[in-house]
Amino acid sequence: MNLYAVFNRDGGTFRTTDMDAYCAHALRAFEGAGHEIECHVVSGDKVVETMERAAAMNGVDGLIAGGGDGTISAASSIAWKSGIALGIVPAGTMNLFARSLKIPLDIWDAIDTLSHSHIRDVDIASANGRSFVHQFSAGLHARMVRYRNSMSYASRLGKIRASTRAAIGVMLNPPEFEVEFNAEGKTGVRRVSAISVSNNEFGSDALMYADDVTRGHLGFYIADPLTPAGVAKLTLDILRGRLKDNEAVTAMTVTELELHFPRHRNDVRCVIDGELLPMDRDILLKIHAGELKVLVDQIPQKEITEQQGSGI
Repeated sequence: MNLYAVFNRDGGTFRTTDMDAYCAHALRAFEGAGHEIECHVVSGDKVVETMERAAAMNGVDGLIAGGGDGTISAASSIAWKSGIALGIVPAGTMNLFARSLKIPLDIWDAIDTLSHSHIRDVDIASANGRSFVHQFSAGLHARMVRYRNSMSYASRLGKIRASTRAAIGVMLNPPEFEVEFNAEGKTGVRRVSAISVSNNEFGSDALMYADDVTRGHLGFYIADPLTPAGVAKLTLDILRGRLKDNEAVTAMTVTELELHFPRHRNDVRCVIDGELLPMDRDILLKIHAGELKVLVDQIPQKEITEQQGSGI
């Protein structure tokens, strides 16, 4: 494959990594596996334009993107729209999509794995046309991100501390709002404290990421209005891997979902793959099954059988 690697030098682990040595390692690994690769280390504000330029080049088969969840989300969108393969180097704090794809979380091991990887078709989702690989959320999560973004931190540990302080702040002041939804014909009007729509349903891990992103559906979760004690119990259930067992949570899976917010305010925000954004009054969420090509360590045996035929 002809590959183009873009590493965000401002992203998490890369801040304290010798990037010349890292690029040399990537060249050895990929060229040793028979690929051609160019490595580019750029600042955070240049990442998206560099990846877009790479995807538009003739002859580029795949994009290797290194950085945090924001970088990986942007790279996924670019690869999806361009129809090229995506390889992920998880250099952020949570690395949620990398966890779903079973990519090693060590950045050096990730390169070694990707250099011998295979292309696999996985799902990607969208909210009003904007793609996401992890989740769209409103309410509790959006308020927590807003609180965290108001704090100063300069390291991964600092971000974790800020997130903890923000979570406590939201627990003491949970939001409450009204939403109308149409989940493939199942309609409802609810007052809620939280909405989450994920690219495939969450697994049992406390970090709340999908165990499998090839099932072809969205996970849709809503939480009834919560008191501070209710938020604390929800947090505990998430940590125990029992989100759907919480009495305030309604969960379902759909392939398409419409949300309408009757009482809209200009300061209302949502979170899409970790980025805090203005929220539209009407939102259409869709799953795009099998439309994103990713590089993974191995293709499950079931898919190999389907591709080769059963032999019967």
